[in-house]
Amino acid sequence: MNHALPQGFHIAVDVDTVQIDTGTLRGGSPARVLRLSSTGTAAWAELRSGPVRSAAGAVLARRLTDAGLAHPRPPVSATRLTVTIVIPVKDRADMLRQCLDSLGGDHPTVVVDDGSTDRKALADTVAEHSATLLRRSRCGGPAAARNTGLTAVETELVAFLDSDCIATADWLGELLPHFADPLVAAVAPRIVALEGPTSAARYGEVAGSLDMGTAEGRVAPGTRIAYLPSAALVVRRDALRDIGVFDEELRYGEDVDLIWRLHEAGLRIRYEPAARVYHREPHCWPDLLARRFHYGTSAAPLAQRHPSASAPLVAHRWHSVTVLAALAGRPTAAALTFGLSASDMRRTLRRIDLPTTGTLATTAAGLWQTWLGLGRFMIQFASPVLVVLLLTRAGRPARRRMRRISAASLLLGTPVTTYFRARPRLDPIRFVLGQLADHTAYGAGVWAGCLRHRTAAPITPILARRNHRNGWAAMGSAAAPSSSKGFE
Repeated sequence: MNHALPQGFHIAVDVDTVQIDTGTLRGGSPARVLRLSSTGTAAWAELRSGPVRSAAGAVLARRLTDAGLAHPRPPVSATRLTVTIVIPVKDRADMLRQCLDSLGGDHPTVVVDDGSTDRKALADTVAEHSATLLRRSRCGGPAAARNTGLTAVETELVAFLDSDCIATADWLGELLPHFADPLVAAVAPRIVALEGPTSAARYGEVAGSLDMGTAEGRVAPGTRIAYLPSAALVVRRDALRDIGVFDEELRYGEDVDLIWRLHEAGLRIRYEPAARVYHREPHCWPDLLARRFHYGTSAAPLAQRHPSASAPLVAHRWHSVTVLAALAGRPTAAALTFGLSASDMRRTLRRIDLPTTGTLATTAAGLWQTWLGLGRFMIQFASPVLVVLLLTRAGRPARRRMRRISAASLLLGTPVTTYFRARPRLDPIRFVLGQLADHTAYGAGVWAGCLRHRTAAPITPILARRNHRNGWAAMGSAAAPSSSKGFE
């Protein structure tokens, strides 16, 4: 298998990538330092000035795009592959009609009726749009319905689209060029929540369970984009033939499992937020929280299938100790461990011959990310611990005050930060309470799945490992959940 990026591709350097000197780059996901040889430096100059032209440029371009230091830009009209759209649906004929209307009939479309009650309404809707209708005798869930749809696909690509989605005019036009890279097996657009009139809908507009954000990138466990939802996903049909179709035993998380199997096969998966699809989020809190709970139940079976990909939190050791010292109400210990963390980073920077300026600021930024990550983790899986720390009166007044401040900041850090970043159409109190309920509902689902499958893997954090080769410590690598939204 040729792992070089094809000739003619350009690359776009990621906004967070920093060129430290002529032959050293810093950035990526997970963060790293990349040193270039003389050949690599020449290839880097080639890529900055134009498309891939040489063998060295092709190899470097692949390494940069795999690491998240840069992103591929396929040539214009790079691919003419054909695509069939597969839509699984159970009832919801009105939603299906709007979904089919948005597609415009530009591509062959297969609708799979997954045991609907009113089959005539669904059949009439499909007939109106000249789509192909396949019927299942009983409801088997999204995985089974998509697999049924695949049996009618003869094109090189298949685009899975849920019936409660509305596509934009050129969503496929933004995605298909990525398949000019023969290693790319799947590409997904950004899935944006439709606006709604209720507080739950307004919350979902900025905290939608399927929205992977504005940053493009390679999709892989342990990176900024750990998985993709299959509510809108384009996949190479031959890749599904090689690694298998959706796992019908999974009622939730079947899309995460598919993405991770593609990754384990050495294929590439891309997230392209320039393409957009709109999605209906629940309009009432009980439905929204119930959905989050169900998504959480998928973590345990996914952990059993993909043990190395399912850690809920990867935390920096010194930062974690600093947070725990603060929670214990011990400021001296917290200050000491912060200093040790900064000293450790300074030594690492010197070891790999990087400037040590800004060490304290970088360490503080890493601590803040760890603080947010641990806070989210504790809200999801250990909320009672934070409540006890807030309410207990044990200890000296100064120690008790610090403990309460630390627990409150862990509890509110992620919701408040998310609020000011997203600026939702919702007042801060309802947003923060909604986020706390959201994370708690997801965590309850994870706990339920752990008990059912008798595993603690989805609730067991791990410490980040030092990598002297790429110098992760120099990047301020802090705490990162394997998925910031859970396994959806």
